[in-house]
Amino acid sequence: MKTIKITRVCAVAVILLCLVNTKTHAQMEETKVDINQKVESLLSQMTIEEKVGQMNLYNGFWDVTGPAPEEGNAALKYNHLKKGWVGAMLTVRGAEEVRNVQRIAVEESRLGIPLLIGFDVIHGYKTLSPIPLAESASWDLQAIEKSARVAATEASASGINWTFAPMVDISRDARWGRVMEGAGEDPYLGSLIAKARVNGFQGDDLSAHNTIAACAKHFAAYGFAEAGRDYNVADIGNGTLYNTVLPPFKAASEAGVKTFMNSFNTLNGVPVTGSSFLQRDILKRDWNFDGFVVSDWASINEMIPWGHAKDKRQAAQIAANAGSDMDMEGYVYIQELAQLVKDGVVKESILDDAVRRILKVKFELGLFEDPYRYCDDDREKEWTYHESYREAVLDMAKKSIVLLKNDNNLLPLKKNGQTIALIGDLADDKSSPLGSWRIASDDDTAVSVLEGMSSYKGNTLNFSRGPEVFEGTSTFLQEVKINTTDTSGFDEAIATAKAADVVVMVLGEHGFQSGEGRSRTNLDLPGLQQELLEEVYKVNPNVVLVLNNGRPLAIEWASEHIPVIVEAWHLGTESGNAIANVLYGDYNPSGKLPMSFPRNVGQAPIYYNNYPTGRPTDKDGNVFWSHYTDVEKTPLYPFGHGLSYTTFEYSNLKVTNTYKENQEVKVSFTLKNTGSLKGKEVAQLYIRDLVGSVIRPLKELKGFELIELEAGTSKTVEFVLTKKELGFYTNQGEFVVESGDFKVFVGGNSNAELEQGFTLE
Repeated sequence: MKTIKITRVCAVAVILLCLVNTKTHAQMEETKVDINQKVESLLSQMTIEEKVGQMNLYNGFWDVTGPAPEEGNAALKYNHLKKGWVGAMLTVRGAEEVRNVQRIAVEESRLGIPLLIGFDVIHGYKTLSPIPLAESASWDLQAIEKSARVAATEASASGINWTFAPMVDISRDARWGRVMEGAGEDPYLGSLIAKARVNGFQGDDLSAHNTIAACAKHFAAYGFAEAGRDYNVADIGNGTLYNTVLPPFKAASEAGVKTFMNSFNTLNGVPVTGSSFLQRDILKRDWNFDGFVVSDWASINEMIPWGHAKDKRQAAQIAANAGSDMDMEGYVYIQELAQLVKDGVVKESILDDAVRRILKVKFELGLFEDPYRYCDDDREKEWTYHESYREAVLDMAKKSIVLLKNDNNLLPLKKNGQTIALIGDLADDKSSPLGSWRIASDDDTAVSVLEGMSSYKGNTLNFSRGPEVFEGTSTFLQEVKINTTDTSGFDEAIATAKAADVVVMVLGEHGFQSGEGRSRTNLDLPGLQQELLEEVYKVNPNVVLVLNNGRPLAIEWASEHIPVIVEAWHLGTESGNAIANVLYGDYNPSGKLPMSFPRNVGQAPIYYNNYPTGRPTDKDGNVFWSHYTDVEKTPLYPFGHGLSYTTFEYSNLKVTNTYKENQEVKVSFTLKNTGSLKGKEVAQLYIRDLVGSVIRPLKELKGFELIELEAGTSKTVEFVLTKKELGFYTNQGEFVVESGDFKVFVGGNSNAELEQGFTLE
């Protein structure tokens, strides 16, 4: 099979798009048939124990450069590896380590079946792009795909051939820490981003040495964990399941994703690891998914404390029958499954189906052709932290920044003649901006905001750390400790601010305050940061607030008082340079929010595509209508919101009046750059189905386009609505398009007010 070799002088664009599908359709079909034949031949030679072994995923368990383990759990795993009773491993990384464990599987086991080597490559491997939620704020599908391509190239050079990404969970609740890992609240945007990330990881040729198999997770409804608390019950209706939760997973499946991961929550009272409804009925039957399903970490075992299985034996039985093909670090299949088959409780055909799927992915990766294709020491040395990656992740970081507010055009900053106070513990932090899920990256490798702004020499930049925000060293496995009492540094920060023309304050969450297990009941600025912000504002109101965070925050006071707010997320390796480029106007921000920002945590979950109620307004002038008595029911910043250093105007909306079966609704409007600078705008199209057999959302995103315009120029923008955009799923999972009246809205966010109606006959 032909692949393109990447040379040291390869340009960034070539690196990112270096996979070219050199096969014709006929050749691809021939390869598929050939793989299926090889899978069946190998399967016929396997014992029950070897089949179960392929369904067994172990975490790395010993230093492969040292002696083999001789006792304990590590020795047990080592012996299983030699017997061919391990199908995949995770957290084993580095060309040498992967080569050593692969050699045991290939050269010492009876059948020599190579291992899958999995890792959480979430937003990069060593070189980090912004966290996925931040990338989603770019609404730039090509850039997001390129970001995943960079991650795959670097990870594959270190021996990894499978990533546990992308996370495609839709979530409306910022209390849930894992919102940082997804694409936000909208299924339309989330579906397109899911496809982009799958394509970026897997490329056009999965057998190439610089692509990795992707994994759509967490199947399903994990983002709807009750109260935003991780590992909790998800209790949703079928309408939400089919119309909001499942579309990004279906998009990933249609994009050819090779694996799915189930999740930690329940759905309809069943832990989803044991849900045949999700895994067998929807995924494998209705969607015809031909890859395999892996459990999340020990989630099969967790059916026992859930109260769905009485012991490991029953848990293994339920999970296997339900379609969970591989057990991640749970020991349940390897301990129980062979005997369950021999006892006739689980059919051997269940094992055969799972193993076929697993072997097929290994053949598609080219591991049988060359088990060591990912284990090149020279390639690892050359492509780890490659200089070209920095340009790519800087581009992604700039595109991810959202300008929430810019009163009096305080931004961009002047490049000469100003005294600027830079304040905040996070402004000098080189680890926190890397964000969560960075287990392969190295601490202190991010460019800090202080470093980024210091590269601009025309102004006087005075830095004051202020009070410490986070106590001690934060790690991936520990909760972040927050300083709530020590106000040391307040006086210096206030004095620095008072003497400045403009104050830039970098505040927010630590990178490890979001992610798995990081649920919060408050969405405010942690520790003493809010107090510091208010004190600085008293002495100098010219404040630019730069937010570092992994989720929407409740910043109502800041929104009311602070003139400029920049949502800068956790932007990865090039964080400080990206922020400085935007603050000084070398990059005109174009990001748009992928999640609504609440006014306070009491509004959570809050989302734009909500439903009408029987009492939407106070038309009777009394208290009996759908509202809060203490705060507006609208978000502080809506989905799709984001400003630019220029301005845009929408006009001349035109919609075809009538839709008949198999025809299209054509929408057009004029977008004009009414400002003085060239800029980009994400033009958004929403619809509302006014009357349905089940109630429909007030607005639904059904199209967007990222458009760049010179100052004073305009463009006619066109969208086409088909059955796919106009229909919805019933509570029985049937896709329907119903006749009736619709509205179309266009604008720069989900509050789009330029509207026109049409009728579907």
